[in-house]
Amino acid sequence: MAKTAIITGSARGIGAAIALRLAKDGYNIALNDINEGMFENNDIMDKIKALGVECEKFICDVSSHEQCEAMVKAVKERFGTIDCLVNNAGITRDGLMARMPEEQYDLVIAVNQKSVFNMTKFVGNVMMRQKSGKIINLASVAGLYGNPGQINYSASKGAIIAMTKTTAKELGSRGINVNAVAPGFIKTPMTDKLTEEQRNKMLEQIAMKRYGEVEEIAGVVSFLASDDASYVTGQVIEISGGLMM
Repeated sequence: MAKTAIITGSARGIGAAIALRLAKDGYNIALNDINEGMFENNDIMDKIKALGVECEKFICDVSSHEQCEAMVKAVKERFGTIDCLVNNAGITRDGLMARMPEEQYDLVIAVNQKSVFNMTKFVGNVMMRQKSGKIINLASVAGLYGNPGQINYSASKGAIIAMTKTTAKELGSRGINVNAVAPGFIKTPMTDKLTEEQRNKMLEQIAMKRYGEVEEIAGVVSFLASDDASYVTGQVIEISGGLMM
């Protein structure tokens, strides 16, 4: 039976790149995003199916405990197993702490951090019965070093790092590996909106003097999802081109 991977927030960007890479590795793919519109004018499903694996999309707000439970049940029924979970879904709502509304803080924590609890809980139960599985969480350099104007985002990503280490200890005896990757400045539509001055200022901080590509994140996730990483757990791999050294 082919292995199955769930990637949250995978209609586009880093999540879509991870889904495509895991499909190349032979995983059946359960795509996820918050609404159907995220998949409009989007050929990610066709690209995955062209690789000869199965693919289905599951619409779910991963900040909702109940919706995550229902989605995990549906994925298990559709594919038979859940062998890899990539907790990628995330948002930003930036602003300085002194002026940040409470709801802006709470939303980022719910989507970025509570979603990891929700999905890890329900997928972890499946994996514990299987006595195997790989869980990879998308953290950030903001969770390692902090970032002005992103107290909510930094808090959510720092929590994900702590959750990764805790769940690695809880699930390791059941044959489940839990790791995290911490991307730095990655070329996405969000970075494309920056001014030239903002981009140059960021590049000055990076040893390699360029932004990362989404495929470079996907490559590290692919390793962590493979048998080559069978004795790697509780780790946070920074993918930042030498941002902080």
